[in-house]
Amino acid sequence: MSIRNFKVLYVSGEVSPFVRISALADFMASFPQALEEEGFEARIMMPKYGTINDRKFRLHDVLRLSDIEVPLKEKTDLLNVKVTALPSSKIQTYFLYNEKYFKRNGLFTDIHSGSDLKGIAEKVVFFNVGILETLERLGWKPDIIHLHDWYACLLPLLLKTVYASHDFFSEIKTVLTVHNVYRQGILPFKVFQKLLPEEVCSSLHRNGDDVNMLYTGVENVDLLTTTSKRYAEEISSDSANSFGLGRLLGEQRSKFHGILNGIDTRQWNPSTDKLIKKRYSLENMEGKPENKKALLEEAGLPYDEGTPVVGVIANFDEFQGAELLQKSLEQLALLDIQLIICGTGDKKYEKVFQDFAADHPEKVSVRTEFSDSFLHLAIAGLDILLMPGRIESCGMVQMFAMNYGTIPVAYAGGGIVETIDDTAEENGSGFLFYEYTTESLVGKLGEALRLYSDQERWQQIVNAAMSRDFAWKNSAEQYESLYRELLEKQG
Repeated sequence: MSIRNFKVLYVSGEVSPFVRISALADFMASFPQALEEEGFEARIMMPKYGTINDRKFRLHDVLRLSDIEVPLKEKTDLLNVKVTALPSSKIQTYFLYNEKYFKRNGLFTDIHSGSDLKGIAEKVVFFNVGILETLERLGWKPDIIHLHDWYACLLPLLLKTVYASHDFFSEIKTVLTVHNVYRQGILPFKVFQKLLPEEVCSSLHRNGDDVNMLYTGVENVDLLTTTSKRYAEEISSDSANSFGLGRLLGEQRSKFHGILNGIDTRQWNPSTDKLIKKRYSLENMEGKPENKKALLEEAGLPYDEGTPVVGVIANFDEFQGAELLQKSLEQLALLDIQLIICGTGDKKYEKVFQDFAADHPEKVSVRTEFSDSFLHLAIAGLDILLMPGRIESCGMVQMFAMNYGTIPVAYAGGGIVETIDDTAEENGSGFLFYEYTTESLVGKLGEALRLYSDQERWQQIVNAAMSRDFAWKNSAEQYESLYRELLEKQG
């Protein structure tokens, strides 16, 4: 079989620019394109949330993909499919829609607040079964289904059980990328019992009355990856950072690979970016201050040429640093900076940050909703990106930032150390702190601010950051090799 004929379906709950909940959306916006450039035919399936604007993204109905029956144990539901091309590519993206399940935006995110777990379990089952039924109706058989995070983890088990006797699904291989091991999808088993046959339910990984979706996926998938070698090592050992999956992932080491993220350097390029105020490059940085002015105006903060603008772009949960950020706010307020906090997540953190901004209207701005345009402007306009996350498999925002001459200050966890060269070393491109404390975070940011005041030294750091090569090419070649090896095993 020629590699040009290999077909890969990517399954995700979020893809930028359609919906962005986390950095996974940015990953999905560029990774399938990188693999197409290696010779694969890529397509994407995701839910059609009610918040996705059909007209804006040119979604259209597909007549032959209407009223697809999704057979569940006690009922049959219907889904319809809309399709569009992933922007800046020709990759077909299919949106599975059923108003009861997908109209609300929080399909897979509500689980983190513990709300409506029964409803989320129902949606997960419908989504996974619906993908396979849509593929059969479409008549497009992938060689590989590549899953991203816990909510697609039923697919390998479904292929091994109820769909194993279907000729259409024979020899399809499955790949799972673990982006966040602490997000495992713990859902009530009784919902699965109600919707799925016994041969599936008996193979789900259970903790008492709950199903662990990620564990189930890891047990049944053909190939496992995560987004850095360091993170793969961390979570495949029996440490606290493995969140109970260390032993299982350790047993799977022969098929578990850490491959660093890349970025789409065509989309994330300050010299060609149409979403920023003024384009610039390493050779001509005059446009960066104009983006800083525009960002502050958008954020409702006054412009002061000599004051560094520090930004946080993250999910608001304890693992992504919301708790450490909260503990650090008062000390950050004492620094000569302006602070822009962008993100969504736990409402308690949103309120804390918004209240803090209200108390410091000249210094702090919070955005809990923002467009792709604002994200690009923030990356271009910030001087420093503060990354307080405790657990980061790799991340992409620091790569975007360095490409735009915005310097990261980050906790040295997971794959972060594979993407940021500390200024303590020659040709450093950022700042790393190694103790997960307020003192360490504020101290390292203070170090960055001292160097920021030295224009010549700061420009050296900016030069080093903007000279880094974060293009997908190398990582895509590693995936190509793994895909090829996986498919050759079936002869």
